[in-house]
Amino acid sequence: MTTSTTRSGATASTKGAPGGRPPAPRRLPPRAAWIVLGVVLAAALLLGLSTGLNIGLLAVGALVLNVVGLYVWARAVEGRRAATDRLVTAVVTSAFVVAMVPLASLLWTVITLGTNRFDLQFFTYSMLGVVGEGGGAYHAITGTLIVTGLAALISVPIGVLAAVYLVEYGRGRLARAITFLVDVMTGIPSIVAGLFAVALFTLAFGPGTRLGIMGAVALSVLMIPVVVRSVEEMLKIVPNELREASYALGVSKWRTIVRVVLRTSVAGIATGITLAIARVIGETAPLLITLGATTGLNLNPFDGRMASLPVFSYYSYTQPGTPPQPGLDRAWAAALVLMLIVMVLSLVARLISRLFSPKIR
Repeated sequence: MTTSTTRSGATASTKGAPGGRPPAPRRLPPRAAWIVLGVVLAAALLLGLSTGLNIGLLAVGALVLNVVGLYVWARAVEGRRAATDRLVTAVVTSAFVVAMVPLASLLWTVITLGTNRFDLQFFTYSMLGVVGEGGGAYHAITGTLIVTGLAALISVPIGVLAAVYLVEYGRGRLARAITFLVDVMTGIPSIVAGLFAVALFTLAFGPGTRLGIMGAVALSVLMIPVVVRSVEEMLKIVPNELREASYALGVSKWRTIVRVVLRTSVAGIATGITLAIARVIGETAPLLITLGATTGLNLNPFDGRMASLPVFSYYSYTQPGTPPQPGLDRAWAAALVLMLIVMVLSLVARLISRLFSPKIR
């Protein structure tokens, strides 16, 4: 009796399925998301051509309709669970697209406008005695590299050593006070760092002092908390088992930190330092009040004013001269050079990460 009932139930459950298998669940076409997107974009294009609506408003509407249309179609064919999965995927993808639009627009604008003066003269001439067309940003490029290099030379040792103290040695009130000060310094406006440098050097050398080292000190105030926080997080993720194994072999604490902890986290440390440099290399406000502006080349950061790319771009855009177009072209070219410098720093950080990160064999 039991055997016949089981066979009957099995027969009933597989009825209508070829080969005795249960029917396959219903699924949308493989390119369903692209189909919905194409239909929505075509509708938005026709609506824009017929009504003249703003392209930004149409883009936002098309994005929303794409998500809703895909969810409704999936709900009707695949069911609630699969439709919810597609809805979340579509929302995440849409958020990524929205985040990339300003970045792509910025890159396109800077590249198209900056290449108008991206020539050899721009990198080999200064603005000394230049009125109108011609000239270049050689003095500003060298000034930016010198000031940023000095700022990194000040900030990196202080930031790394402070992070090592907080992770490996720091206990009690002093460590908590340093952590609090780092958190406060992370959020200070850049103009405050510039005012601090001006006040410090005014007390030492008198009012009206403008030196390249002043800009380096101002930038280091902004760099140090970023370096401390990033290096601290990298040191915290080093497993304690590595430290304990080193101590068990009789290695001293300082040598363990240098040869084990820092060596293990060197990839993250290099990335954090690169981010800190990229954070300050485009600062304009502190350099306006510390370096000042000059049209000639000055390679000595301890003697007189120095030019920098952010200040050069600022003055070229706000005071382009007559005719204004050459000044505007120089401003956009300086912005493009700044972006290229940041890109080179990112590539250097990746190279350091690949060369010095621990190898797993």
